[in-house]
Amino acid sequence: MNITRVFFLGLLALTCPGAAFAQHAHHAAPSDTAPAPAPAARWPADAALQGGMGRIHVALEELRHYEMGHMDATMALDRVGLIEQAAADIFATCKLPEERDVVLHRMLVPLLAAAHKLKADPADMAQVQAMRDAVADYPRYFVDPGWATPPAH
Repeated sequence: MNITRVFFLGLLALTCPGAAFAQHAHHAAPSDTAPAPAPAARWPADAALQGGMGRIHVALEELRHYEMGHMDATMALDRVGLIEQAAADIFATCKLPEERDVVLHRMLVPLLAAAHKLKADPADMAQVQAMRDAVADYPRYFVDPGWATPPAH
């Protein structure tokens, strides 16, 4: 799936929540946008998911330098491109059971929406935090050694 299509799906999902999920015929669209309860045992992340989310995590960490003024907009937008490509790779290669797929999509769609907004206005630093917030619960749901285990709620 190319990056343009990923953005289109992300933006479409924001305006029509079930639409992006309909692109995956083997998955049902979520009935609401409320966060799913964390599973009793976190789900294993396959290699494709670990790789993509790992690249997203690294890029988000590097964007801290942008927030502190130590990185220019060109470099920051390069990191945004890395995030977009990692998300596109996840959509293209990661195969998850329906419940897990829905949870992951509820993270990636707002991540990509914030990435798109930052590309449109690189001065909008709030979008960097919005991207972090979008994926903050990933370690609550998935076992991934590249992400710290969150504290219990």
